[in-house]
Amino acid sequence: MAITSANQLELLQTAEAVAREKMIEPELVIEAMEDSLARAAKSRYGAEMDIRVAIDRKNGNATFTRVRTVVDEELLENYQAEFTADQAKPYFEPQKNAQNIWLRDGAPVEDFAAGPQIGDVFQEQVPPVELGRIAAQSAKQVILQRVREAERDRQYEEFKDRAGSIINGIVKREEYGNIIVDIGRGEAILRRNEKIGRESYRPNDRIRAYVKDVRRETRGPQIFLSRTDPQFMAELFKMEVPEIYDGVIEIKAVARDPGSRAKIGVISYDNSIDPVGACVGMRGSRVQAVVGELQGEKIDIIPWSEDQATFLVNALQPAEVSKVVVDEDAPRIEVVVPEEQLSLAIGRRGQNVRLASQLTGLDIDILTEEEESRRRQAEFNARTQLFMDSLDLDEFFAQLLVAEGFTNLEEVAYIEQDELLSIDGVDEATAEELQARARDVIEAANREALENARGLGAEDSLIEFEGLTPQMVEALAKDGVKTLEDFATCADWELAGGWTTVDGQRVKDEGLLEPHGISLEEAQDMVMTARVMLGWVDPDELAAAAAADAAEDGDAAADAAPAEDGARTEEAGA
Repeated sequence: MAITSANQLELLQTAEAVAREKMIEPELVIEAMEDSLARAAKSRYGAEMDIRVAIDRKNGNATFTRVRTVVDEELLENYQAEFTADQAKPYFEPQKNAQNIWLRDGAPVEDFAAGPQIGDVFQEQVPPVELGRIAAQSAKQVILQRVREAERDRQYEEFKDRAGSIINGIVKREEYGNIIVDIGRGEAILRRNEKIGRESYRPNDRIRAYVKDVRRETRGPQIFLSRTDPQFMAELFKMEVPEIYDGVIEIKAVARDPGSRAKIGVISYDNSIDPVGACVGMRGSRVQAVVGELQGEKIDIIPWSEDQATFLVNALQPAEVSKVVVDEDAPRIEVVVPEEQLSLAIGRRGQNVRLASQLTGLDIDILTEEEESRRRQAEFNARTQLFMDSLDLDEFFAQLLVAEGFTNLEEVAYIEQDELLSIDGVDEATAEELQARARDVIEAANREALENARGLGAEDSLIEFEGLTPQMVEALAKDGVKTLEDFATCADWELAGGWTTVDGQRVKDEGLLEPHGISLEEAQDMVMTARVMLGWVDPDELAAAAAADAAEDGDAAADAAPAEDGARTEEAGA
């Protein structure tokens, strides 16, 4: 059939009908029709030709145009869509037909005296094509494909901003344990591992879930739901507690063991509002609504505190904590509890301490008071023996130093002498002798470590690098790090150690310099300094980045509201 013989208004009517059905713009459907007709025309006139079709948006008339571009003779490749300036001269004149027109820089050419220029475009109207059965089928496929792409784009644009929110849907079917959910203008998937416990659904069941991720893929937008994500519970509380929605109360941290137990840390920015009480609600009405949605999951609501130790004590409730030992240099934090509270603090299968660790972001060691006493006694004895062996002291004097807080030889050797004189029974001569002995031992150990490092091949560039002790250089050389270039290629965690998650379990990565007390920040600074010294990093760019980070930290600190300490926990759903 020929386009001109058809009722041309049907094109516009069809486009509008398809657009309404698929909920996309009619313009997209018309553009798909133009593309399909252009492909059909190329199959008639030749695939090398540049044929374009324009459908009039008012009357549906379809105009077929052949486009040729003036190019340099050396760049001429497609003789059907391009021609040289000499070849274009016979055509280069004002056209009587409005559809045959010369364009220069997108505008009609007005001055024809200078001749055709490189880049000029000649548009020439050609007769409409007859669409055979195969061409019509091909055109239909092109339109359907373009409509599907437009529909997918529309779905992605609609749902991409809903990631991180709760959505309601209806269960359509189950595939290999995964639930396919109808969410109105699209489908979403609730994977088997994102369901709570052993909950099951049947077709047409209503479901509420958290939009975890929205991805654009070739087969269409993929919307992934979750009912186990900690933020699902946070969003449920935001729906049930107006103070959270209004920003008066903020959820600072959430930890969940889906279907079993959860902990949530909250803070109030209004001193007249109790954050825990507001989340619990009158007679537990608010928290019970969340518990019901989460299949009876027990929820501990904990007041958040800026003080790390206070928040940790709150997070471990209902267990009572005797003492929290915070060591800035230690990778873990120690919590001491009475013997009878140990099982409660750990929880069934370690659940309570695991959730507290997730909530606070801390690695927690729980000790009983007796275990802590034995450990401290062992440390006391080890330090006493160190001073006895190294400084040739009797047991009483060595214990006196440990009791005064000295932990290593460096503290004795380089501390202000007045600190030693403040110890009962230590006079100036004794203090000088102690420091001299300590320095002699340290210097001897340094000389031995340097000899060992040089024997292993350590170069002066590494030995003389500021911040590395002889013992550190020896440790690096034993691991094959023998030059400053080797050191500059190290990652900070290789030096200071860190943690890696493998199959859901945290695994410790031992650092080369971790036994020597190097922190992650110190390792980062030393590695970056080495790279600057070697010319690998521009110090000006490094300073600019540090200034930008400091400015961001300052803005964050200015926006932060003061935390309110407290120690009240409500348990719901027990």
